[in-house]
Formats: sequence, structure tokens, C-alpha cells
Amino acid sequence: MKKSKVSASKTLVDDVVAASRVLAQQGVLDAYGHVSARSDKRPDRFIMSRSRAPALVTAADIMEHDADSEVVGDTRKGFLERYIHGEIYRARPEVMAVVHSHSASVIPFGATRTKLRPIYHMGSFLWSGTPVFEIRDEKPDNDLLVRDRPLGHALAKTLGKCNCVLMRGHGMTVIGDSVPEAVFRAIYTEMNARLQLQATQLEGPIEFLSDEEGRRSTAANRGTLERPWELWKKKALARK
Repeated sequence: MKKSKVSASKTLVDDVVAASRVLAQQGVLDAYGHVSARSDKRPDRFIMSRSRAPALVTAADIMEHDADSEVVGDTRKGFLERYIHGEIYRARPEVMAVVHSHSASVIPFGATRTKLRPIYHMGSFLWSGTPVFEIRDEKPDNDLLVRDRPLGHALAKTLGKCNCVLMRGHGMTVIGDSVPEAVFRAIYTEMNARLQLQATQLEGPIEFLSDEEGRRSTAANRGTLERPWELWKKKALARK
């Protein structure tokens, strides 16, 4: 098998490795799901692991992908759903990292009429909306996997300017302006979904964050990302 160097800094490669392990440790990813980052040396490309369980990812597993989501200079097997990442990067130039997961608590919100909404400040970024991608609208005969560019394009279009898109019967995809932010959002989308499900069992109605509270809390949380990232990364990489 052929593998080649990637056009990205060692710091960014290490962050993608750490992110994969952090999200596995936090239960957001299991044997499936993946993390990517836009290259900090070639913005038209992105990096992500070869097809491997996130908890096992190392720097040697990271591969470079071109703007069409095809692996560059490497013959190892890539993730089938790499088009999720490539088409979001194409549609959203400001996005620097993407996480796709099958986060359990999120699944019901993609399969029902109940909207996933920010119920507490850690999930405040969800104020921008949580649209649901319905793959049947693009391909009636499907296996729920985003396995080509047209489906990736449709997913990116559904995401629009939001921070999170749900995928009916599949999972979710979140974006961030850095790897730590995308990891933060993946973890707290799962937690927000869990809390919202719990709140439905209590006397309502549920008091969700307003859009203004969402915007302000999102800005405040961005200023503290280094705190959880340092903790999560240290714990995850200690298990090497």
C-alpha cells in the first residue's frame, strides 16, 4: 500500500488524531464516524484518517483529499462518506473542521417532527438551526450513506449557514472554525439532545434559549474552547 505526506502542519494532523480519539472516548463516535480538517497549507484540500475506527487513529493514518474528496497520493482505503466533508468545505469557505457521527441521542430528532433546539448554554450554537437532510429527496433508492458528490452537495445545501445538520435515520454532521470547536459542538449536540429528551418527560413547556441568548452564549463559549480541548486531548492521547 502506498501512503504519502500530507499538505498540512504537524499540529493540525495531531489535532485530527486527538479529535478522533476524544470523540471516541466521549461516546460520540464508536467504530464509525470521522473527523476532518481543512488543510492549513492548501485550503482547497482537507485531511482525515484512512478508513479506521476513530479510537485507533494515529498520525500515520491521516490522508490528504482534494476538492473532489478524492484521496491524493495514497492507495489506502478512505472513508466512503468523505463527500460529506469535501462538499461542506466547498460550500462553506469559512469552515475549518467537520465531524460526522451516529450520535445516539440525536437520532430521534432526525426521524420525528420534534426540532432539536438549544436547551442550555453549552448547546447554544444550535440556535442557528438543525435542519434534517432527507436522502430520499435526492435518491429514493438508497442505503442512507452519502457515498458521492451529488449527495454530499445536497447535504451541504441542507446545512446551509447552520452549525449542525441532522441526517434522517443516520446521524449528524457539525462544523467548526477549528478542530477544537467542531469537537466541542459534536459533544454538546449529543448532550443537548439527551437533555432535551429528558426534559420532555417533565412538566413543560420547555424554555429553550432565545436566538439572542444563543448568539451571545456561542460567542462566550468560543473564548473558552482551549479549556475543554486541553483536558479532552490530554486524556485521549494518554491512552496511546
